[in-house]
Parts: sequence; structure tokens; C-alpha cells
Amino acid sequence: MPIPADWIEHRRGDRELLGWIRPEADDFVVVDLLGRERTDAVDWLVAEETLEALGIGYLADPYELHLDDGRWLRVRVTEVSIEKIVVKRDDWGAIDIPLLEYTLPFPIPPQLRPLDPHAPVVLDGLS
Repeated sequence: MPIPADWIEHRRGDRELLGWIRPEADDFVVVDLLGRERTDAVDWLVAEETLEALGIGYLADPYELHLDDGRWLRVRVTEVSIEKIVVKRDDWGAIDIPLLEYTLPFPIPPQLRPLDPHAPVVLDGLS
């Protein structure tokens, strides 16, 4: 999905892209790097402050991917762009587990969601 022409990139001081600020009427909506709207309509300063506070740390958080067979697989985001989102099975740093990667469209599709921190950790049994 190409980014709409009216979305305004917001970068931090080192030029790292933090997300976009999307105009809405006389206000703005914050859009993160996964394409999720993170605010309702707010003024420009609040939008900038929100992206600065949000940063990019959420990309390192665990996520869940809903598989075609109905199971949820714990994954980590490995790549984000306006062309795709790539996730891999969370291997907790193990070197002996085969790599399983999934390429998803941008913006984040409904089958990928942040991991519920209260959900029990279930090993997926995939090999």
C-alpha cells in the first residue's frame, strides 16, 4: 500500500522514521510504523509528542500471528516497510530451531496482534 500523499513523515533527531501524522479536518492523527492509528484527532504538537514518546520500541515486543489452521503463533517483527511486515517465529534466541518467517501486508493485518502479556506462553510445536 503506498502511503497517502497527505501523510507527513515524522522522524526523530537521528532521522529514524517514527511514523506519520495524518491530517484529519483541522487536526491530525498519529499513525505508527505498522500502520495503526494511535490517537484520535489531536493538534500538531500532541501528534509530534505522541510519536516521540512512542518511539520504535514496540517493534521489539512479542506479537501473535493467527495461522490458517486456527492456532496463534508467538512471533517477533523482523522488518517493517510500507511494502510489507515480516515476522518470524519467536525462538527465544535458540540457534537450533528452524526459521519460520511470514510476510504480511502493510498496514498490519488483523491476523497479527500484540501478544497478550497475561496469556500463557504456549510453545507452538512447529518444526
